[in-house]
Amino acid sequence: MWDKPQLLLWFANLLTALAVLLLFYSLLFLGVHSPLFPIRGIKVDGELSHVTREQLQYVIKNELKGTFFTLDLDKTRGAFEKLPWVREVSVRRRWPDRLEVSIEEHKALARWGNVSLLNTFGERFDAASNEVLPVLEGPPGSEKQMVDGFRQLQQALAPLKKMTTHLWLSPRRAWRLELDHQLIVEVGRDDAVARVERFADAYPNSLALIAEQHPFEYVDLRYPNGFAVRLPGYQPAETAKPKPGKA
Repeated sequence: MWDKPQLLLWFANLLTALAVLLLFYSLLFLGVHSPLFPIRGIKVDGELSHVTREQLQYVIKNELKGTFFTLDLDKTRGAFEKLPWVREVSVRRRWPDRLEVSIEEHKALARWGNVSLLNTFGERFDAASNEVLPVLEGPPGSEKQMVDGFRQLQQALAPLKKMTTHLWLSPRRAWRLELDHQLIVEVGRDDAVARVERFADAYPNSLALIAEQHPFEYVDLRYPNGFAVRLPGYQPAETAKPKPGKA
């Protein structure tokens, strides 16, 4: 090998290239991890009604570790998404020393039983709220189906100007709803929206007139040609018996 100058030259050039490459990598590593590239500003965007400045400052102070180059964007996004009312976060770097954070909050549509909340996408989330919200209860995994059903049934009830305050979905997928904390409406499984639309159409000229004389708390829509109403304490008037005539 030593008597082959061309091979020696090639080997020397290879060592030189490796040394330069190693030097370049070392400088790059030092530059990336150098405190000379800190994140000097963090901009948070989004319509925030529930996420507080204190919560954001806590995440920034305790969860964001690294320089402009080394900060893990996935971990940063996850840290913000741990906040109770945060639904989705996007994070990006802005040269030379800024971080832009965009936050989307949950919009609470209903309560899921007494354990959590449901947003407008039919997703469960855990957060505290004093807002008056309808209550939805159904089998596990039916959250989105119930949110969609709630919207459709509420739209069907629009002519009555009554609010669904409680909605149930049984394991057999039968619907039941409560209106204005007063009236229980048994809807059933099939053609739920059509049944509620017939109910809303018939109520002003039939059931409402009954309610004026005999307030009721339960109506069953599971009949093909009408409704069944439960009248608590109702006693039908006795039919007068004809007087016996003379023979």
